[in-house]
Amino acid sequence: MPQFSPYELLARASRNALAETGLTPADIDGFATTEMGILPPIEVAEYLGLRPTWVDGTGVGGSTWEVMAAHAVDAIAAGRADVVLLAYGSSSRSDVKKGLRSANKSFGARGPAQFEAPFGATVAARYAMAANRHMHQYGTTVDQLATVAVEARRFAHLNPAAERQELISLEDVHAARMISDPFTALHCCLRSDGGAAVILVAEDRLADLPTKPVFVLGSSEATSHSTMSEWDDFTVTPAAVTGPRAFAQAGIRPDEIDVCQIYDAFTYSVVVTLEDLGFCAKGEGGRFITDVGIGPGGGLPVNTDGGGLAACHPGMRGLFLLVEAVRQLRGEGGPRQVEDAELACVSGMGGWFSSSGTMILGRG
Repeated sequence: MPQFSPYELLARASRNALAETGLTPADIDGFATTEMGILPPIEVAEYLGLRPTWVDGTGVGGSTWEVMAAHAVDAIAAGRADVVLLAYGSSSRSDVKKGLRSANKSFGARGPAQFEAPFGATVAARYAMAANRHMHQYGTTVDQLATVAVEARRFAHLNPAAERQELISLEDVHAARMISDPFTALHCCLRSDGGAAVILVAEDRLADLPTKPVFVLGSSEATSHSTMSEWDDFTVTPAAVTGPRAFAQAGIRPDEIDVCQIYDAFTYSVVVTLEDLGFCAKGEGGRFITDVGIGPGGGLPVNTDGGGLAACHPGMRGLFLLVEAVRQLRGEGGPRQVEDAELACVSGMGGWFSSSGTMILGRG
């Protein structure tokens, strides 16, 4: 949607969310957004005509939205807000085409990362280093990583809104242009324009709303590192902290989850996050993906809209994970719907496994 600015994309998503719930801008007393202008929650609230009394402008990368949602839940529970809107818009694809930003960020201009930038520490290179360590240490194979991309396309094939709906094979993934070994282009997320919005409300407001409620049962947040030299173990991410804590708060075990939405900036992201969330043992993520199955009809459906690898990836995708989880729990997934989905695990990741936000959602 190159004709729309990030603000317009965000506004359209917010308007759709309000229409779905039957709420109006006047009902919103809490607002959260990030990466928009100089004073994100203030500027965007003004743009939307809101005057919130609770705001959040957290910025921890792609996991921001799971972290913000948890903050909003706490604010509602404490009586500081009744109706909280989380909204995001990004025109990152159009910006690259216009030359307004680079498609291959090094994040090395300032701060500690300046010491890594001269050595080619792009985002893809950082993820590739971690993937190579996992492959060396646990025997994870390129085929197992590529399977993540293949299964993502199988779900995207069932999603009319996905950007890349055509099916692909392992051979297609291997033959694609090399980006950073072991990642070819098909191991890497898309760059998209898009917007998303989620509304959280106090339970005593549910009777007034026409939509099926989805409940936050547990959540957790954690950060790890920014520079790779400060990452203790390339095979362990902060999801190893947020996963067990979120499951414990929800009183739910990983084997009870019906559907997962996991941040997939690269194929390796899914492998290691499944391990750290507790769906399989450390080092078993590759075999879990091929043996248990994460695609349509698999033992644990993951990224049912096609994920960042095939559906969309506008800047920070974490909010889209929540949107797809809610659709699945409401039974609104259409051809990609997971049968009888009652419990969902959503795990956002920021930076290069620098932050994690995990939420457990349920139908009732």
